[in-house]
Amino acid sequence: MNPETPLVLVSNRGPATFEDGQARRGGGGLVTALTGLVHHRDAVWVASAMTEGDVEESRRHGGRSFAVELDGGRYRVKLVESDAEAYDRFYNVVANPMLWFIQHYLWDLSNAPDIRRHEVDAYENGYCSINQDLAGAVLAEVAEHDEAVVMLHDYHLYVAPKFIRQERPDLFLHHFVHIPWTQPDAWRVLPADIREDIYEGILANDIIAFHTPSYRRNFLLCCRDLFGLEVDEEAGVVRFDGRDVWVRSYPLPISAETFHRTAQRPAVHEYEREIIRRRREHLILRVDRADLSKNVLRGFTAFDLFLDQHPEFHEQVTFIAHLIPSRQDVPEYAEYLERIEALVAVVNHRHGTTDWMPIELRLRENLEEAIAAYKHYDLLMVNAMFDGMNLIAKEGPLVNERHGVSLLSENTGAHEELAEFALSVNPFDVQEQADAIHRALTMSAEERSWRAQGLKRVVTARDPGDWVDDQIADIDAKRKGEAPVGS
Repeated sequence: MNPETPLVLVSNRGPATFEDGQARRGGGGLVTALTGLVHHRDAVWVASAMTEGDVEESRRHGGRSFAVELDGGRYRVKLVESDAEAYDRFYNVVANPMLWFIQHYLWDLSNAPDIRRHEVDAYENGYCSINQDLAGAVLAEVAEHDEAVVMLHDYHLYVAPKFIRQERPDLFLHHFVHIPWTQPDAWRVLPADIREDIYEGILANDIIAFHTPSYRRNFLLCCRDLFGLEVDEEAGVVRFDGRDVWVRSYPLPISAETFHRTAQRPAVHEYEREIIRRRREHLILRVDRADLSKNVLRGFTAFDLFLDQHPEFHEQVTFIAHLIPSRQDVPEYAEYLERIEALVAVVNHRHGTTDWMPIELRLRENLEEAIAAYKHYDLLMVNAMFDGMNLIAKEGPLVNERHGVSLLSENTGAHEELAEFALSVNPFDVQEQADAIHRALTMSAEERSWRAQGLKRVVTARDPGDWVDDQIADIDAKRKGEAPVGS
């Protein structure tokens, strides 16, 4: 891509959030992923103003883009203010839970959802409204340029490309979906007109991208089965509205160099000393958001079963769970967190002693504390029901110093890369997970070492720069009119 061609990133959550005029890093895996892209080349990052501080900062700059210095990096950010009620409908009714649940197979379809006028209104006057706001901000940003590349991100913005395409058909639109793409029947939950509108929106892009080939295949299958579109599965092309839309997969790596540097912070060493002082013979770790898709309850149930079936491990093993409360405005998430806390209490009551609690639940976000635990686990549990990628499955093995074993759900995007060296589990098979815990904690030193070294090799083989380069190469190829190469 010509360095002179303007590049605009668009996502719901930006790289920085503001409080009293002070910037701090935005949360979430998507921000981590895109940070590498922004460091790779100049870009303007368009995002929603999500907090009162964000709104104040946006107004202070007259709604225009502005520079932000953060964590040694420099960003150009444009925060988009939207109507608060519309944003609530967009985020808490449609994006989460509706789309998130569809794309992680989370709906209990015998009970939910019941789609009424409330949900339809939330789509029309919430989801579409916010997408229009962000599309308008993009158009304003590139108004003086004859060409630009716009890279949209994730499930919050499925219809924004359509609004951009209507006004500027000359712009190149690229959309990366960071969560799973489910099979056709999952999408039949949505009313037909909403479903069609969402697919028209995302198919307004020139390139649509996913983390794994399986999600790419699912998308192509949906286009064919739900809408009867012409699909070339081998080349990864959908024919729509007179255009060839490329559908690609680019697995997201982590920055080993950056993560190693973070792991050497003084605070990490301080937390490490506390872990070493308090640890039992074995340490199991999970680091997650308290999200339904992460399968936390089954993980703790498997640990409970393991302790029942292997009492010799009593007082010898501790399970540390770093869980970040997530989307507590959504009733299903608030209830899920309550169920997690209740189950931990039951397991600790059943198996604990006066000086040993089997599960240590840490409901807080603390990167240094989590990295300290990464360094010293014997088993890392990643048993998500479905996950777009799961960077924790890559971060842990990168810095672990004890030849720790990874228990990894076969339904995570990371599994396609790491399966050879992890203990693969069916996330719904609690007994299999309990058996995997026992296998990991009794594994020979030779096998632990082989697996740990293999995981490190895979994780360090690529970095975010490679991920960006692959996408830029496809953008360049399509802009030049080259034929697609299957991926």
